[in-house]
Amino acid sequence: MAQSWHDLLFAHYPIHMEVMRSLIPAELELDTYDGYAWVGVVPFRMSGIRPRFCPSVPWISSFLEFNIRTYVKAKDPDDPRPGVYFFSLDAANPIAVAVARSTFKLAYFNADMSLTEDGRSEVIHYQSKRKHRGASEAEFIGRYGPQGAVVLAQPDTLDHWLTERYCLYTVDRGRVYRGEIHHQPWPLQPAWIEVEKNTMAEAAGIELPATEPLLHFARRVDVVVWGIGEVF
Repeated sequence: MAQSWHDLLFAHYPIHMEVMRSLIPAELELDTYDGYAWVGVVPFRMSGIRPRFCPSVPWISSFLEFNIRTYVKAKDPDDPRPGVYFFSLDAANPIAVAVARSTFKLAYFNADMSLTEDGRSEVIHYQSKRKHRGASEAEFIGRYGPQGAVVLAQPDTLDHWLTERYCLYTVDRGRVYRGEIHHQPWPLQPAWIEVEKNTMAEAAGIELPATEPLLHFARRVDVVVWGIGEVF
C-alpha cells in the first residue's frame, strides 16, 4: 500500500530497560541505546492511503493517527532486524481500525481526533480521545511545531537510531510477525511541544519520566507498506 504521513512529531523518552522489558512480549528482544529503552509519543495525520497505483478515496484514505511505540528486534539469529513495536495506534477512522486490527494484528483503537494549524506560525493544535469499546481511556491535548531547518539524521547517532526504522513487529498467539515499510530518510526538524494533557502512554502501562523529551518534527514523508509475514 501507499500512504503519506504529515505534520508528524516524534517525542521520545528514555525508559529503564528493566521496566520496558516487562511491557513487551517475551517473543521479542528489546532494542536499546546506551543502556536505555525509548518510548515514542507520535501524533500525525495520514493521507493517500490506498493500494499502490490506485487512486485514493478521500473519506476513507485520510485520517489522524497517534502512536505509542518502542524499539525491538526479532529473536532470529539469521535476521534480527531492528524495528518498531506499537503499544497503541489510535485513529479517527473506524474502517481503518477494523482492517488494521484484523489484517496487521496491531493494537488499533477508535478515537475522536482533531488537528488544526496556524499557517503563519506553524503551530499545530492536536487532540485525541479514545472511544474504543472496552479499551483503557487515553487522551492527548497539546500543541507542537517545527523550530529549525530540515536535517537528515546521521548514522550512528541517537536521532538516526530512533527514526530510521523500516519494519514493525507484532505478536499474536505466541507467533511473531513482521511488516516491511519503505520511505526516503526522514526530513527532520528540531521541534517544540506544549502539553495540556497526555495519558496515551499511561494507558499502555508506561510511566513517562519527568525529563524533557527529545523532539523531532517532519512535515511529510511518502511511504510504501507491505503486509505482515510470520517470522517464527
